[in-house]
Amino acid sequence: METKDIKPLEGFDWEAFENDGVSAADKAAQKAAYEGTLNNVNDNEVVDGTVTAINDREVVVNIGYKSEGVIARSEFRYAPDLKVGDTVEVYIENQEDKKGQLVLSHKRARQARSWERVNAALENDEIVQGFVKCRTKGGMIVDVFGTEAFLPGSQIDVKPIRDYDTFVGKTMEFKIVKINQEFRNVVVSHKALIEAELEQQKKEIISKLEKGQILEGTVKNITNYGVFIDLGGVDGLIHITDLSWGRVSDPKEIVQLDQKLNVVIIDFDDEKKRIALGLKQLTPHPWDALDPNLKVGDKVHGKVVVMADYGAFIEIAPGVEGLIHVSEMSWSAHLHSAQEFMKVGDEVDAVILTLDREERKMSLGVKQLKEDPWEKIEEKYPVGSKHTAKVRNFTNFGVFVEVEEGVDGLIHISDLSWTKKVKHPSEFTKIGEPIEVQVLDIDKENRRLSLGHKQLEDNPWDKFEEQFTQDSIHEGKVIEVLDKGAVIALEGGVEGFATPKHLVKEDGSQAQLGETLEFKVIEFNKDAKRIILSHSRIFEDVARAEAKAAKKAEAAAKKASRPQKEQAPVIKNVAASTSLGDIDALAALKEKMDDAKE
Repeated sequence: METKDIKPLEGFDWEAFENDGVSAADKAAQKAAYEGTLNNVNDNEVVDGTVTAINDREVVVNIGYKSEGVIARSEFRYAPDLKVGDTVEVYIENQEDKKGQLVLSHKRARQARSWERVNAALENDEIVQGFVKCRTKGGMIVDVFGTEAFLPGSQIDVKPIRDYDTFVGKTMEFKIVKINQEFRNVVVSHKALIEAELEQQKKEIISKLEKGQILEGTVKNITNYGVFIDLGGVDGLIHITDLSWGRVSDPKEIVQLDQKLNVVIIDFDDEKKRIALGLKQLTPHPWDALDPNLKVGDKVHGKVVVMADYGAFIEIAPGVEGLIHVSEMSWSAHLHSAQEFMKVGDEVDAVILTLDREERKMSLGVKQLKEDPWEKIEEKYPVGSKHTAKVRNFTNFGVFVEVEEGVDGLIHISDLSWTKKVKHPSEFTKIGEPIEVQVLDIDKENRRLSLGHKQLEDNPWDKFEEQFTQDSIHEGKVIEVLDKGAVIALEGGVEGFATPKHLVKEDGSQAQLGETLEFKVIEFNKDAKRIILSHSRIFEDVARAEAKAAKKAEAAAKKASRPQKEQAPVIKNVAASTSLGDIDALAALKEKMDDAKE
């Protein structure tokens, strides 16, 4: 076989032959065409992407690059309604990792733009979407554009929130109300959006309000003084007294939160900002349904609903009350407070004293159910009868006692004891203690008895008159020392008195408190119940008698030693002798005069 010179073909593309028929120029053109379909992206750039797939763990996002990015599902926790086709912003962390995978982050994208968006929203007064992440002290934490904002509890809703946890995990609309640039703190409000909507409704409702109008409302808040009703954007107050015709101690007894009910407009101010509502006005007044045959003197039964110092209010029917004044609770004159006789919740019987249907007032009495003890006072407590009473009070002049409820009496201080000098009744008895008494007199008109205590015993002064005769000597004890003398306790429970000069002892000292000495009776007055004593008189009388005896002896001795001729002539004239007086009689008279001077 012959060989011929072989020459290369002109224009033959050997590079294309080696690359399966694709030339370098074609390859470059194809590459350029392919890259032209892709976005130009850079690391650390925020771009928009489209969600192409979602599962429980990941979200696949296409940003128009040669590969798709995968983002953790947890970064979209604020958006539970995320679906395929949604546009989301992503941050390009790496165009291609070791595995050739595009690395994206939604969280970092939101953080990169959040602060600008938050400030722009505040400036433009925009309504923003926020995700309630969790509850915190005083409110909630909300995710707004990737920035954590604080939602105060008072800004959640126009009505008080009872359960904050119901809002956790929800996406809501908010209005940014405050930003602290230095500390990057953001405060949002959901209430502001509601208020804006309600304001228009409120204007429409207020313009149509009229007194006597009946509206449907919802119980918004309950206080101890009344109930706030939401009338559809406008709040009104039902005062506790307008909830029911009867007494209401707690509004919760009548209504409940979120309860819907009909109310009537009672009144409102000129600007209709304060609206007074009523609930009881929708039912007939109980007084109108009161038994028409009910009259003064009839007996009724009721329950104590209110207590005051001056009396008790008794509800005889729902919304129908009568007052029992404290003076009508007992026949006793010693009345301090109505609480002594009854308390709230007690069920009592009473008698109608007055009845005014027009004024809707009624007065009642309880004591009228019992007989007036003074009607037959002479029969039950005749003069001279003896009883046991209770000490109620003291005065300087006596003791007030209660024989029974409604029957009082006075024991004068002079009628407490036969023997003791009582300066004040508190020395003799105590308030609340029993005391035996005897009726001395009856004053039916003034409803008071004159009583005595000492009259229960025989008058001991009849006996003392025989015992404590003048100049008799008795043992006594100094029990009280006064400026004008001392009180001496004698046998038999009786007391005497001695002036300071009669308290001088033989050695010149003064008798002291508690000292027991002998005393001579120098005066006894039965009518005045007075015994005047002297200790000094005992030894003074002895000394005086001794001196007198010595003087008589001296005189007798002188007479015996005198000569017979010098003796004075005996006067035989009886009359003359009597006129000169007896020496002993004169001496006795002089002694009495000296005692009187003392």
